[in-house]
Amino acid sequence: MKQKRPYPQVVVTRKAARALAAGHPWVFEGEVLRMEPSPADGRDAQNGDVVDVVEENGTWQGVGLLSEQSKIRVRVVSRNANDRINEAFWSRKLQWAWGYRKATMGSRALPGCEPDTNCCRVLFSEADGFPGLVVDRYEDVLVSQVGTVGMQRLRPTLYPLLLDVLRADGQDIRGIYERNDAPSRLKEGLVQEKGWWVEGDRPVPESARVVACENGIAYDLDLENSQKTGFFLDQKYNRRAVRELARGRHVLDCFCHVGPFGLNAAAGGAAFVREVDVSQTAIDLARENAHLNGLDATMDFTCANVLEYLPALVSDKRRLREEGGPFDLIVLDPPAFTKSRGTVDHATHGYREINEWAMRLLPRGGYLATCSCSHFMTRDLLARAIAEAAHNANVQLRQIEERQQAPDHPILWGVPETHYLDFFVFQVV
Repeated sequence: MKQKRPYPQVVVTRKAARALAAGHPWVFEGEVLRMEPSPADGRDAQNGDVVDVVEENGTWQGVGLLSEQSKIRVRVVSRNANDRINEAFWSRKLQWAWGYRKATMGSRALPGCEPDTNCCRVLFSEADGFPGLVVDRYEDVLVSQVGTVGMQRLRPTLYPLLLDVLRADGQDIRGIYERNDAPSRLKEGLVQEKGWWVEGDRPVPESARVVACENGIAYDLDLENSQKTGFFLDQKYNRRAVRELARGRHVLDCFCHVGPFGLNAAAGGAAFVREVDVSQTAIDLARENAHLNGLDATMDFTCANVLEYLPALVSDKRRLREEGGPFDLIVLDPPAFTKSRGTVDHATHGYREINEWAMRLLPRGGYLATCSCSHFMTRDLLARAIAEAAHNANVQLRQIEERQQAPDHPILWGVPETHYLDFFVFQVV
């Protein structure tokens, strides 16, 4: 007799079953027909529980985590009916995730630099089968963000297992800092909080400040108060692409944040780098990072709104010269202009505008590195906005390369939400 599965059941529509069969791991609230107790022991599902997803005809579709307050009602973690969602299951998945980082990033370090796994994303939510959990590594500290009630409940299981996997591989990890302060947690009924996770009797680190090395450049990071988990690791290899073009050039780095593109350009031999960001805090940190790396002699900093700054340089040649121009390499790394489908048209206008002004600033033969970090602004929408900008600026673009997020932020086919960063490098001809 076939053994009854131990999990409560979520019965879903045929539409949901088709989406799951195509590889997407989400079941939405409106796709749930009813909830049923566990066939094994009659237990009803509680918020955050492991549940089986079953089509109305009885076909098993997967096993996932229930979120009763979210529009995404179930997030599937396995489509293997032989899996039991226990410590051994999660340990295997953690080993696979770390093995993937070592395989895809372990040999990419620049000569004389740390292995590229010393600063990387260790877990990327659905792309690694941990829906709602992100873990970044900065040297000997992990920073986690938990966005779903299922992962919130699993923290006491997952964190020790993750530390075991890393330490068994010889990685020195002294603690996990939780940045559970994202407003999206409220949609799951979770409170916003941050602080060190307490690992048994092990004392927590005294400070959340870390000096992390990426591409041979040191960054003084405040993991407690900075954006996201402390840094934007997804652009690591795109920054190298800019570095390779920078030698002898005058570089304008727009939306610079704490300066990583400009610092890579300076490290690559740029004659001059102008960093621009609307945040004075970001500018101050970029200046500190330049000093930390001994690159401040070729760098200068401006606190300004890029949407106003670029057209001002186009119209005022004197100011352009005062800012270190003319520039022959411009980097555009804006924040996400859209976080919903409803604002895509407005975002498209924004991307088209900043790219047009950059193209008007560049001489023939100059270089443009430009990107979008919103999955709603798809690759094709971004490419169309750039093409329209080139038409408006009366220039032609020669594409050097098209890039995406670094492989520690893997793109899972069938889950378009995991593909969010598109990066183009052009020459203006």
